[in-house]
Amino acid sequence: MEQDNEKTYEYDSCPLYFIQKALCGKWKLVLLWSLQETKRFNELHRLFPNITQAMLTKQLRELENSGFIHREVYKEIPPKVEYSLTDMGIAFLPLLKDIRDWGEANYDLLKNH
Repeated sequence: MEQDNEKTYEYDSCPLYFIQKALCGKWKLVLLWSLQETKRFNELHRLFPNITQAMLTKQLRELENSGFIHREVYKEIPPKVEYSLTDMGIAFLPLLKDIRDWGEANYDLLKNH
């Protein structure tokens, strides 16, 4: 357990634990980044061709259940489903940009590990 200047947390009540729990998954961060604009399921699948449809569905559902994204189903034939960021997802974007910038600055070190 690590201590910051404000509080000491047990791991299961630490805010970082809940963030990690909500965002763990190979595809979640890049999915959030790609949803800066509303996208349909097939658009997302084309952006990430290495993800299976089942895994994409699972990751999107988990992000929806965590409150980061919204799923809108249109009653059409064929069915149309769009994904967009919620207010919480939008509020997370500046942090995600900082993570991306840090990754870009440390790319050479990261790619070798």
